[in-house]
Amino acid sequence: MSPTYYPVHPCLRAAVSHIMTVDVHPPGPAYSRSAPFPPTPQHSLNFYPGDATRSRVGNEAFADLPACVIIGPQTTKVELAMGAHHRFVTVAFHPGGLFRLLGLPMPELLDRPLDATDVLGREIRQVNEQLQEARHSLALKNIVEGYLLRKLGQHAASPLERSIRRMLQGNPTDTIEKIADLSCLSLRQFERRSREVLGYSPKFFARVIRFSQAYRLKVRQPHSTWTSISHQCGYYDQMHLIRDFKEFAGTTPKLITREILAAPLTLQDDLRI
Repeated sequence: MSPTYYPVHPCLRAAVSHIMTVDVHPPGPAYSRSAPFPPTPQHSLNFYPGDATRSRVGNEAFADLPACVIIGPQTTKVELAMGAHHRFVTVAFHPGGLFRLLGLPMPELLDRPLDATDVLGREIRQVNEQLQEARHSLALKNIVEGYLLRKLGQHAASPLERSIRRMLQGNPTDTIEKIADLSCLSLRQFERRSREVLGYSPKFFARVIRFSQAYRLKVRQPHSTWTSISHQCGYYDQMHLIRDFKEFAGTTPKLITREILAAPLTLQDDLRI
């Protein structure tokens, strides 16, 4: 897809990991094929200034996504189908960043993509209009970054946010108790606050991180065996990996491999988490 990644303004770095832009013409007729997009630990704000992107869960009918979509905690795989001109801008948040922007408890967004105009109002409509007029990737990034600077301003990451971000590193010695200590909270307080800013418990978040790592590793290295991937990603055994794939992808690792190979685009091969 040849995505372009941009570091963000220093005032935004506590909340936002990066801004990514993509401008691509998928192969084949518009909306003729879909690509899987299973859960990731990353929350995002996605803008679609080109052709509408269509989405579905399970056997539901495809429906057009709004011009700007808020993606919070995700536990279910969706399928995405692209038009003839797939153009989008993604704001990738650090853990807790989307919570800062919205001020909403993340469990309210669990597996529930939201039309950003319903939550953020008129300003988002203006951003969408500006993006539709933009002609270059850098202009797309600057428009979105300008909006974020107005809404988020400058702040430092809290101990809670820094400790949760550490979980993304997947260090096997980092127990939940150790991460709670780093957040300067008791274990019970840490679990409660994590649910608020993540949408689920820290232990569940760790499972999503590990699953997403395994899935993206298979996308990048399709010839690697699942046994090898399970070891690299810290699974106790392959049965634990299979369990997570059935829960988060709705299918087995063997069948998800077929979906990856058949997809017109591999949507998570360049995902930065």
